[in-house]
Amino acid sequence: MINANGITKSFSGLQVLKGVDLHIDRSEVVSIVGASGAGKSTLLNILGTLSRPDDGVLEIDGVKPFELSDRQLSRFRGTKIGFVFQFHHLLPEFTALENVMMPALISGDTGPMAREKACKLLAEVGLENRAGHKPSELSGGESQRVAIARALVNSPAVLLADEPTGNLDSATKEEIHSLFFKVREDLGQTIVLVTHDALLAGMCDRSLTMKDGLFV
Repeated sequence: MINANGITKSFSGLQVLKGVDLHIDRSEVVSIVGASGAGKSTLLNILGTLSRPDDGVLEIDGVKPFELSDRQLSRFRGTKIGFVFQFHHLLPEFTALENVMMPALISGDTGPMAREKACKLLAEVGLENRAGHKPSELSGGESQRVAIARALVNSPAVLLADEPTGNLDSATKEEIHSLFFKVREDLGQTIVLVTHDALLAGMCDRSLTMKDGLFV
């Protein structure tokens, strides 16, 4: 599903990624761990096509995204990659259902199509009874579940998560951990997680450690 070869990235003369190679199979759940500043989030941003590498080749689901035009790349990112962050970034004025529908509407789905997808995914994450609630009416764990449903609404090839449980209490963390593997089991989802959470990392198919811009 993901093939990255020789990925490098520098900022202001400081080389953050030093020729990273990464190969992830379809439906695999992989965690990336390491100390702050090791390059984990920089790599995740490149895998998500939010940032371009200085050198190297990235292929996702058979496509080399950085060879696309800007418009094609934007379309690819919106339909092939789902993002979950530490803070859920839900739109406060919209309900859970409307937040989940939003990426589908942006990608061109009709309202009824987007609503049907969103309802199914809210049921998948156990929130079908909270669909009409706004983020201020949801707990932190519920908000993160909505964010995961939103990330999945366009059936992405890859789900990328950056510290997805870093802002949650211990009990809620365990619920979200289990949810990622339920999503993999039910949907065959490929998932890449950047985390400092040793428990979550230990649950994954593989846990890769970054140090000074390389896997060790």
